[in-house]
Amino acid sequence: MKQILINGKPQEIEEGASLLVLLLNNGQPTQRHSVSGANRCGICGMGICFECRVTVDGKVVRACQTGCHEGMEVWTDAR
Repeated sequence: MKQILINGKPQEIEEGASLLVLLLNNGQPTQRHSVSGANRCGICGMGICFECRVTVDGKVVRACQTGCHEGMEVWTDAR
């Protein structure tokens, strides 16, 4: 298995798996917070809603559209 960092914690991954699926399967249902502070999570799973935004290696991306690869560093604003 390969590893990535999610909010500074190591996590084993399957190369190419969807980052959103990995987050959901590992107890991270909230990826970010709205401007009012409400928990937000990916709704559509295909890149239309933009609710699953996370920061990967310093760039903001949609978790549902991002495949996992070894060594990536992922930060959610729902730490």
